[in-house]
This record gives sequence, C-alpha cells and structure tokens, in this order.
Amino acid sequence: MTNRLAIDGGAPVRRHPFPRWPVHSEREERNLLDVLRSGQWGALAGHMVQAFERRFAEFQGARYGVCVPNGTLALQMALKALGVGPGDEVITTPYTFIATANAALALGARVVFADIDPASLNIDPAQVERTVTPRTRAIVPVHLGGQPADMDRLLAISRQHNLGLLEDACQAWGAEWRGRRVGAIGDLGAFSFQSSKNISAGEGGIVVTNDERLAELCWSLHNVGRVRGGAWYYHEIVGWNLRMTEWQAAVLLAQLERLPEQAARREANACYLADALGQVPGIGPLPANPLVTQHARHLFIMRYDPAAYGGRSRDEFLRALQAEGIEPVSPGYVPLHRTPAIRRALAALCQEERSLCATAADGLPELPACPHAEEAAERAVWLFQYALLGERSDMDSIAEAIAKIQRAWG
Repeated sequence: MTNRLAIDGGAPVRRHPFPRWPVHSEREERNLLDVLRSGQWGALAGHMVQAFERRFAEFQGARYGVCVPNGTLALQMALKALGVGPGDEVITTPYTFIATANAALALGARVVFADIDPASLNIDPAQVERTVTPRTRAIVPVHLGGQPADMDRLLAISRQHNLGLLEDACQAWGAEWRGRRVGAIGDLGAFSFQSSKNISAGEGGIVVTNDERLAELCWSLHNVGRVRGGAWYYHEIVGWNLRMTEWQAAVLLAQLERLPEQAARREANACYLADALGQVPGIGPLPANPLVTQHARHLFIMRYDPAAYGGRSRDEFLRALQAEGIEPVSPGYVPLHRTPAIRRALAALCQEERSLCATAADGLPELPACPHAEEAAERAVWLFQYALLGERSDMDSIAEAIAKIQRAWG
C-alpha cells in the first residue's frame, strides 16, 4: 500500500501543511498601531511610506523609490515615465503575468512578444533584437520567479536602439545579476508586494531608479502631477493618485526586516531540493546561471518530462502530486500571446489605428508563435516560495512524492 499512489487510494506522503504565508509578528502589529495612533494615515502626512521608499531603494542598490498601491500600477507608471503612449510598441515576454502586458495596453501602446530562452524561461535577448521596430519605445524583461534575465545583453540592445529598459522585478526582491541588485540596472525597476509575494502587504508596489529625472517624474505622476515643494493646487503635468497608504508601508517595513533571513532559508532549501531531485528521472530544476549571483526564489520551477512518467501529462502529474500532500504547486502561466484578453485588446488597437491584423479561426489576431513559451506552459511545474520556508524534512517529502509518482508511472 505504501507504493500505491494517493490519487489511486493509497496513503499520501504527507498529511501536514506547509508553512503558512504571510509570516507576521509583533513587528507588523507595532508599526500598525503607530500609524493608528498617529492619526496620519496617508503618505503625504505620515512617515512610514517615505521610510520604506528609502530603505527598499537602498536594499536594491537604487538611489530613489516611489511607492504605489500595487505592482501593476508600478509598471504602468514606469512606462509612462519612459514616454510610452499611443502608437508605441513595448517588447516583453509572453511567459509572465498579464499585468506586464496590461500596463502597456493601458497607455494605448501595442505589446509585442519576444520568445523566451528555454533554459531560464526568461525573455531571450536574441528574440528581442529581432522584434525591435521603429515604433518600439521600451523593453520590459521579467525576472521570472526571482531569477534575473540577461541584463548585459538587454541593456546593450536598449542603448543601441535608444529604448527605455523597465525591469519587471515584481518577483525579484534582492535578486542579483553579476553582483548588482535588479531593478536598478535598467532605467527603472518595478516591484510588487501582493499577497503571494516574498515581501507582502496584501497589495503594494514600488518603482526604483538611479535616474533623478525619472524619479521626480514618477513622484509627480503618482501624486496627481504635483511637484515637490509646489503649491497644493499646482499641477505641472497630468498624473494620477497612486499614493500608497501608511498602513501598507507599516507592514512592509517589518516585512523588509525579515526578508534577508527568509531569503537565506529559501536559498538553502532550494539547493537541497535541487540535489534531491537529481536522483529522480524526468524532472529537475531550471539550470543555474553563474551570472545570477542571487536568486530571489519566489518560485522553484521544475521542468517535467512526460516520457519518464509513462506519457502522463504535466497536469496529471500535478494532480497526483497534490494528492500526495504537496499542495503548493501550480502549472504556471498560459502564454499571453494565446490569451483571449490580450488578443482582443490588440484587435481593438488595430481597429483604432485602422491597420490590418492577421486573424485566426476565432476571429482574433493571430500573433507570432513563441514555441518556447508554449512548451513551458505544458512542461513547467511551479513550487511556491512559502514551501521553501519549511524544514529539510519538507524538502524530503517533496522529492519523495515525486519519486513515488515516477516509480508508479515510469
């Protein structure tokens, strides 16, 4: 019975839950009570947002930071600061959360997808270069799961073509490319503090930069077009109210204190799990890149080979794995170039511009194929970051459950 899979009625490998997320303590409680009692609940009157902007920017190796309510708005504001607007093109990866594309579409720009590198699942610089046109205004690489994209080559392409470079670092707090923290390598970097993220306030975001002009522009955009030191009803540009609350910053300040210790634990457990999976056929983590000197470990991504599992699909494998008690797993993204919402938005842009779009059988635009992103959508297995906060025994149970399934199906 011990070898019988749980999905077939056998006993599961584990019955107890993984660590809960988010982690919190008296640190968050103390900060929140300070905000409550101060009566200064908004960023313009309080001090928590300013303190977090300063500390997080310093943590990422940036000179400036501007907090906003969420990561999507961080991306949108950063693209606006780079001058992106109607008629422009923004190049990004199709293997990302929809917010990356939505940020460009919300500004009236056309999102263009460049396929991914099959080793890292990050955007492929060679594909980016092939995708640049006279209408391209910005490149948005995504540091998927906390692993930095190839910033050397992407920075070179952006400078060669005079393009803005916005790092979507919404999963990459503390991640490093060749010893430099991400977000401060390109022109701007956007981070998210949504519920699932390694540092969380339920929602929240920040844009960091080393460029003073861009920092001031972001500050004005997020504060209804005001300028620092200007009159309350003086508005230099058309902006938005994108101010973070003192409540969010109070939680984030406490979360940031805890992040280095948690990051070290995630890294140690990820390395241990990778070694353990080396003994299991047909599955393994993405290969390490020596130029990535720090991985944020928001996701532990594995590549699944159905041939080693009797031809069973990745989704069948995931159902079996969850039945064994390994619940913090996911199949990951549906590629955005195959997502109806994105295709409809691009169709609307074509109509507005009165340009022709090649259409598929469903009447929506037929976008260029991205075969590596499509393969990732069928083969990738995600393990969420909170599982990596467990004990070595938790990592053993993950490897044991995978090995059990492989023995049964292989």
